Amino acid sequence: MPVSNKTTRVAVLADSDTRWKWGALTARRLAGAEGEGAVGGSAGDGPADVRLDGYLLRGRATPTPRQLDEVGVRADSLREVTAVEFLKEMERDRTAYDVLVLALVGGGVQAVLHGLAHAWGGAGHRPVVVTGYVGVVYEKLADGLLLRHGADVVLANSRQDAERFRAVYEGVGADASSVTEAALPFLGGAPYTPRDPYTVVFAAQPSVPDKRAERAYLLERLVRHARRHPEREVLLKLRSKPGEHTTHIEELPYQKLVRGMDTPPNFRLVYGHMGEVLDRTDLLVTVSSTAALEALHRRVPTAVLTDFGIREVHGNHHFIGSGCLASWDQLDAGYSPEPDPAWVARQGVCADGGYATAFDEARDRVAELTGRAAAGGLPPLAPYYTRTTAPGYLPGILARHHLGPDGAPLPGAPAADREPGPVRQAVRSAARGAYRHGVQRVAPVIRRMGEL
Repeated sequence: MPVSNKTTRVAVLADSDTRWKWGALTARRLAGAEGEGAVGGSAGDGPADVRLDGYLLRGRATPTPRQLDEVGVRADSLREVTAVEFLKEMERDRTAYDVLVLALVGGGVQAVLHGLAHAWGGAGHRPVVVTGYVGVVYEKLADGLLLRHGADVVLANSRQDAERFRAVYEGVGADASSVTEAALPFLGGAPYTPRDPYTVVFAAQPSVPDKRAERAYLLERLVRHARRHPEREVLLKLRSKPGEHTTHIEELPYQKLVRGMDTPPNFRLVYGHMGEVLDRTDLLVTVSSTAALEALHRRVPTAVLTDFGIREVHGNHHFIGSGCLASWDQLDAGYSPEPDPAWVARQGVCADGGYATAFDEARDRVAELTGRAAAGGLPPLAPYYTRTTAPGYLPGILARHHLGPDGAPLPGAPAADREPGPVRQAVRSAARGAYRHGVQRVAPVIRRMGEL
């Protein structure tokens, strides 16, 4: 976005802690505010004057204050909304923002795109709409991409993703000009230097793997590694505390699995910002977490586990050719993987220092579009999915967010012109607690009974 005396106004709509982190930091990168603190600061050719308003989509994964604090990205304002409330606010003043970042699951992006298209009609003077992915795209490539089609900019986190994204859009006859290569916005930190004591960190994932036996196995191997190497610190890096939700549902938190285990003194559970944990990491171990890319960016030795095979369901197939695949047996024996430079370069990791320019193309694209918007020259939002192309799919996606087939709010949808009263707030809190209890306690029991 062009640097001027005018404040760039950005809104981020996010539905989980990790997507808030991606969306807010993406907004900062696009605006040239590169630091990790509050939005603003300086970067590039001059100061970036940015106002960031955050909207948290109300749902099962709405982040808690603790999760937001752990993410560490500050906004000028931050509040919880439904999709309809957000859309009504965007309709009231379509010139309130220069850029709108949709940091949502694919269905949420599609619903909001149709809602915005209805709210704004054919107006060309409107915000530039940006969306993308929070990390590695290893499943539902076509489904997720087509649900994001219709945004002005669809960010790809790497050269490889940009090529795949364009191929999908062109393959169905959809406009692929929105695809723009960038990188993950949260890479950074000091390059790796060996530390004492040597520290091994296992980056846990909420739903990979999802079976109790496999999660128990990983925990047992991590504890066994700590016993085999008493001179090392062995840390289990957790994403959330029981009762909290992230982008994916965690039915079997490691905190519960570790109860009653006899663990050695050099084994600990840790929370906190991933970047701060990597500051003291000598070996990052994971099944397929995006944390692997954060570690590779800093040249931290990184191992992607093969103990359960190399399989699409676990996402570790994405790391084929990386040089990082390894098993716990190999790690126990002292093996330290060496990443393949060519593979790393195609993943947007930029360990060679190219990260400083990774967002130049995206900044230029957004600057061009905001200039056109100021002149009233942006075309209407036009998602690939319509009542003509996907009549059996799209209405259901929109209905989940209280929108009709034309993107208009359905009768009885929550109103944006009044704050919820105490009773409504209490009902919301109770409902969310009941949902989380059902997901974490009741559903796993029903599934186990079904397997008997």
